[in-house]
Amino acid sequence: MPVRGPAAQAVLAAALLAGCTPATAGPGGAAPAFVPASPPASPRAAAAPKPRLEKITYPAAGAGAFTAAGAEPAGARHGTLLRYRVLVEKDIKGISAATFADAVRATLADPRGWTAGGDRSFRRVDRRQPHDFTVYLVTPGTRDLLCQDAADGYTSCRNGDKVVLNVARWAKGVPGYRAGLPVYRQYLVNHEVGHRLGQGHELCPGKGRPAPVMQQQTLGMHGCTPNPWPYRDGERYAGAPGAYEDEVPPREGGSS
Repeated sequence: MPVRGPAAQAVLAAALLAGCTPATAGPGGAAPAFVPASPPASPRAAAAPKPRLEKITYPAAGAGAFTAAGAEPAGARHGTLLRYRVLVEKDIKGISAATFADAVRATLADPRGWTAGGDRSFRRVDRRQPHDFTVYLVTPGTRDLLCQDAADGYTSCRNGDKVVLNVARWAKGVPGYRAGLPVYRQYLVNHEVGHRLGQGHELCPGKGRPAPVMQQQTLGMHGCTPNPWPYRDGERYAGAPGAYEDEVPPREGGSS
Protein backbone atom coordinates (compact mmCIF):
# COMPACT_ATOMS: atom_id res chain seq x y z
CA MET A 1 0.00 0.00 0.00
CA PRO A 2 1.56 3.35 -0.96
CA VAL A 3 2.66 5.79 1.74
CA ARG A 4 1.16 9.24 1.38
CA GLY A 5 1.65 12.62 3.00
CA PRO A 6 4.83 14.41 4.25
CA ALA A 7 6.77 11.14 4.69
CA ALA A 8 6.31 10.20 1.03
CA GLN A 9 7.40 13.67 -0.07
CA ALA A 10 10.57 13.42 2.02
CA VAL A 11 11.43 10.00 0.56
CA LEU A 12 10.97 11.30 -3.02
CA ALA A 13 13.11 14.39 -2.38
CA ALA A 14 15.94 12.28 -0.98
CA ALA A 15 15.81 9.89 -3.95
CA LEU A 16 16.00 12.71 -6.49
CA LEU A 17 18.96 14.44 -4.81
CA ALA A 18 21.10 11.49 -3.76
CA GLY A 19 22.60 9.75 -6.75
CA CYS A 20 21.90 8.07 -10.03
CA THR A 21 20.19 4.78 -9.34
CA PRO A 22 16.58 4.51 -10.57
CA ALA A 23 13.75 6.06 -8.57
CA THR A 24 9.99 6.40 -8.94
CA ALA A 25 8.96 9.20 -11.26
CA GLY A 26 8.18 12.45 -9.49
CA PRO A 27 5.28 14.84 -10.00
CA GLY A 28 4.79 16.42 -13.38
CA GLY A 29 5.33 20.08 -14.06
CA ALA A 30 5.40 22.65 -16.81
CA ALA A 31 8.09 21.90 -19.37
CA PRO A 32 10.68 24.66 -19.91
CA ALA A 33 10.59 26.67 -23.06
CA PHE A 34 12.19 24.85 -25.95
CA VAL A 35 15.59 26.18 -26.95
CA PRO A 36 16.14 25.38 -30.64
CA ALA A 37 19.37 23.76 -31.64
CA SER A 38 21.92 25.73 -33.61
CA PRO A 39 21.54 25.46 -37.41
CA PRO A 40 23.67 22.79 -39.06
CA ALA A 41 27.10 23.82 -40.24
CA SER A 42 27.65 24.47 -43.92
CA PRO A 43 28.58 21.28 -45.79
CA ARG A 44 31.57 23.16 -47.14
CA ALA A 45 33.00 23.73 -43.66
CA ALA A 46 35.92 21.49 -42.79
CA ALA A 47 35.03 18.84 -40.22
CA ALA A 48 36.81 19.26 -36.89
CA PRO A 49 39.23 16.44 -36.12
CA LYS A 50 37.94 13.92 -33.61
CA PRO A 51 39.78 13.97 -30.27
CA ARG A 52 42.08 11.03 -29.70
CA LEU A 53 40.81 8.97 -26.78
CA GLU A 54 43.17 7.24 -24.42
CA LYS A 55 43.05 3.49 -23.72
CA ILE A 56 42.02 3.15 -20.08
CA THR A 57 42.38 -0.12 -18.17
CA TYR A 58 41.22 -0.96 -14.65
CA PRO A 59 40.32 -3.90 -12.40
CA ALA A 60 36.77 -4.62 -11.27
CA ALA A 61 37.75 -3.35 -7.81
CA GLY A 62 40.75 -1.28 -6.81
CA ALA A 63 42.62 -0.96 -3.53
CA GLY A 64 41.19 2.46 -2.67
CA ALA A 65 44.49 4.37 -2.92
CA PHE A 66 44.45 7.62 -4.88
CA THR A 67 46.64 10.02 -6.83
CA ALA A 68 45.67 13.67 -6.47
CA ALA A 69 45.81 16.36 -9.13
CA GLY A 70 47.58 19.57 -8.21
CA ALA A 71 45.93 22.90 -7.55
CA GLU A 72 45.16 25.28 -10.38
CA PRO A 73 46.16 28.97 -10.31
CA ALA A 74 43.65 31.32 -8.77
CA GLY A 75 41.52 32.96 -11.45
CA ALA A 76 38.58 35.30 -11.72
CA ARG A 77 35.91 34.69 -9.12
CA HIS A 78 32.18 35.21 -9.61
CA GLY A 79 29.67 34.61 -6.84
CA THR A 80 30.27 31.76 -4.39
CA LEU A 81 33.63 30.04 -4.80
CA LEU A 82 33.45 26.25 -4.59
CA ARG A 83 36.81 24.54 -4.08
CA TYR A 84 37.21 20.97 -5.22
CA ARG A 85 39.87 18.27 -5.25
CA VAL A 86 40.45 15.63 -7.95
CA LEU A 87 41.48 12.10 -6.98
CA VAL A 88 42.09 9.17 -9.35
CA GLU A 89 42.33 5.61 -8.06
CA LYS A 90 45.86 4.30 -8.58
CA ASP A 91 44.68 0.99 -10.08
CA ILE A 92 43.35 2.89 -13.12
CA LYS A 93 45.89 2.96 -15.95
CA GLY A 94 45.97 4.99 -19.14
CA ILE A 95 44.76 8.30 -17.71
CA SER A 96 46.68 10.45 -15.25
CA ALA A 97 45.19 12.53 -12.47
CA ALA A 98 46.31 15.66 -14.32
CA THR A 99 44.58 14.60 -17.57
CA PHE A 100 41.36 13.72 -15.78
CA ALA A 101 41.52 16.98 -13.81
CA ASP A 102 41.93 18.96 -17.03
CA ALA A 103 38.77 17.36 -18.44
CA VAL A 104 36.82 18.14 -15.27
CA ARG A 105 38.06 21.73 -15.24
CA ALA A 106 37.21 22.28 -18.91
CA THR A 107 33.66 21.07 -18.30
CA LEU A 108 33.12 23.12 -15.14
CA ALA A 109 34.58 26.25 -16.74
CA ASP A 110 32.57 25.98 -19.96
CA PRO A 111 30.19 28.93 -20.46
CA ARG A 112 27.31 26.46 -20.86
CA GLY A 113 28.10 24.86 -17.49
CA TRP A 114 27.14 25.50 -13.88
CA THR A 115 28.95 28.88 -13.75
CA ALA A 116 26.77 30.36 -16.53
CA GLY A 117 24.36 31.94 -14.06
CA GLY A 118 27.15 34.07 -12.58
CA ASP A 119 26.35 32.98 -9.03
CA ARG A 120 29.23 30.54 -8.54
CA SER A 121 32.74 29.68 -9.63
CA PHE A 122 34.96 26.63 -9.19
CA ARG A 123 38.63 26.24 -8.32
CA ARG A 124 40.64 23.05 -8.05
CA VAL A 125 42.77 22.89 -4.92
CA ASP A 126 45.51 20.60 -3.65
CA ARG A 127 44.64 17.43 -1.77
CA ARG A 128 45.57 18.95 1.60
CA GLN A 129 43.82 22.30 1.14
CA PRO A 130 40.34 23.12 2.47
CA HIS A 131 37.73 22.02 -0.05
CA ASP A 132 33.98 21.88 -0.62
CA PHE A 133 33.83 18.63 -2.55
CA THR A 134 36.01 15.98 -4.18
CA VAL A 135 35.68 14.56 -7.70
CA TYR A 136 36.78 10.91 -7.79
CA LEU A 137 37.54 8.64 -10.74
CA VAL A 138 37.27 5.13 -9.35
CA THR A 139 36.92 1.44 -10.21
CA PRO A 140 33.41 -0.09 -10.11
CA GLY A 141 34.08 -1.78 -6.76
CA THR A 142 35.34 1.40 -5.12
CA ARG A 143 32.35 3.23 -6.57
CA ASP A 144 30.13 0.98 -4.44
CA LEU A 145 32.16 1.68 -1.30
CA LEU A 146 32.10 5.45 -1.75
CA CYS A 147 28.51 5.80 -2.93
CA GLN A 148 26.96 3.68 -0.15
CA ASP A 149 23.79 3.17 -2.20
CA ALA A 150 22.58 0.31 -4.36
CA ALA A 151 25.87 -1.46 -5.11
CA ASP A 152 25.41 -1.75 -8.87
CA GLY A 153 29.01 -1.17 -9.99
CA TYR A 154 27.61 0.52 -13.11
CA THR A 155 26.40 4.05 -12.37
CA SER A 156 28.16 7.04 -10.84
CA CYS A 157 26.89 9.01 -7.85
CA ARG A 158 27.13 11.90 -5.44
CA ASN A 159 27.37 11.01 -1.77
CA GLY A 160 27.66 14.06 0.47
CA ASP A 161 30.75 15.95 -0.66
CA LYS A 162 31.95 13.02 -2.80
CA VAL A 163 31.31 13.29 -6.55
CA VAL A 164 32.08 9.73 -7.66
CA LEU A 165 32.62 8.96 -11.35
CA ASN A 166 32.80 5.32 -12.35
CA VAL A 167 35.80 4.71 -14.62
CA ALA A 168 33.81 2.09 -16.56
CA ARG A 169 31.46 4.84 -17.72
CA TRP A 170 34.31 7.31 -18.29
CA ALA A 171 36.15 4.79 -20.46
CA LYS A 172 33.21 3.26 -22.34
CA GLY A 173 30.20 5.52 -21.98
CA VAL A 174 26.81 3.83 -22.36
CA PRO A 175 25.10 2.03 -25.26
CA GLY A 176 22.89 4.13 -27.50
CA TYR A 177 24.00 7.55 -26.24
CA ARG A 178 24.49 8.78 -29.85
CA ALA A 179 26.70 11.75 -29.03
CA GLY A 180 30.20 10.35 -28.61
CA LEU A 181 32.28 9.64 -25.53
CA PRO A 182 33.63 13.20 -25.01
CA VAL A 183 30.06 14.53 -24.80
CA TYR A 184 29.01 11.76 -22.42
CA ARG A 185 31.96 12.61 -20.16
CA GLN A 186 30.84 16.24 -20.02
CA TYR A 187 27.36 15.06 -19.08
CA LEU A 188 28.78 12.77 -16.38
CA VAL A 189 30.68 15.61 -14.71
CA ASN A 190 27.85 18.12 -14.90
CA HIS A 191 25.19 15.66 -13.75
CA GLU A 192 27.00 14.49 -10.62
CA VAL A 193 28.33 17.96 -9.74
CA GLY A 194 24.75 19.14 -10.23
CA HIS A 195 23.71 16.82 -7.41
CA ARG A 196 26.41 18.39 -5.22
CA LEU A 197 24.86 21.78 -6.02
CA GLY A 198 21.48 20.55 -4.76
CA GLN A 199 19.89 19.62 -8.08
CA GLY A 200 17.55 16.62 -8.24
CA HIS A 201 16.68 14.34 -11.14
CA GLU A 202 14.53 15.65 -13.98
CA LEU A 203 12.40 14.19 -16.77
CA CYS A 204 12.61 14.47 -20.54
CA PRO A 205 10.47 17.48 -21.54
CA GLY A 206 9.36 15.97 -24.83
CA LYS A 207 10.31 13.67 -27.70
CA GLY A 208 13.11 15.07 -29.83
CA ARG A 209 14.03 17.78 -27.34
CA PRO A 210 17.41 17.97 -25.58
CA ALA A 211 17.57 16.02 -22.34
CA PRO A 212 18.02 18.10 -19.19
CA VAL A 213 21.48 17.54 -17.74
CA MET A 214 19.82 16.26 -14.56
CA GLN A 215 17.93 13.55 -16.47
CA GLN A 216 19.50 10.12 -15.87
CA GLN A 217 20.89 9.90 -19.39
CA THR A 218 23.11 7.00 -18.37
CA LEU A 219 20.05 4.76 -18.06
CA GLY A 220 17.81 5.98 -20.88
CA MET A 221 16.92 8.95 -23.08
CA HIS A 222 13.12 8.50 -23.12
CA GLY A 223 12.76 10.28 -26.46
CA CYS A 224 15.16 13.12 -25.67
CA THR A 225 18.47 13.79 -27.39
CA PRO A 226 21.83 13.88 -25.56
CA ASN A 227 22.71 17.13 -23.81
CA PRO A 228 25.58 17.59 -21.34
CA TRP A 229 24.93 21.23 -20.38
CA PRO A 230 22.69 22.86 -17.74
CA TYR A 231 22.49 26.13 -19.73
CA ARG A 232 21.46 26.61 -23.36
CA ASP A 233 21.79 30.02 -25.04
CA GLY A 234 22.50 31.55 -21.65
CA GLU A 235 19.31 30.25 -20.03
CA ARG A 236 18.93 27.46 -17.48
CA TYR A 237 17.51 24.43 -19.27
CA ALA A 238 15.57 22.00 -17.07
CA GLY A 239 12.76 19.46 -17.05
CA ALA A 240 10.06 18.56 -14.56
CA PRO A 241 11.32 16.94 -11.33
CA GLY A 242 11.30 13.16 -11.35
CA ALA A 243 13.10 9.98 -12.34
CA TYR A 244 12.29 6.92 -14.43
CA GLU A 245 12.22 3.33 -13.23
CA ASP A 246 14.97 2.30 -15.62
CA GLU A 247 16.73 -1.00 -15.07
CA VAL A 248 20.45 -0.73 -14.31
CA PRO A 249 22.55 -2.90 -16.64
CA PRO A 250 24.50 -5.79 -15.12
CA ARG A 251 27.72 -5.18 -13.25
CA GLU A 252 30.80 -5.26 -15.46
CA GLY A 253 34.23 -6.70 -14.79
CA GLY A 254 37.50 -4.89 -15.22
CA SER A 255 38.99 -3.79 -18.53
CA SER A 256 42.48 -4.72 -19.67
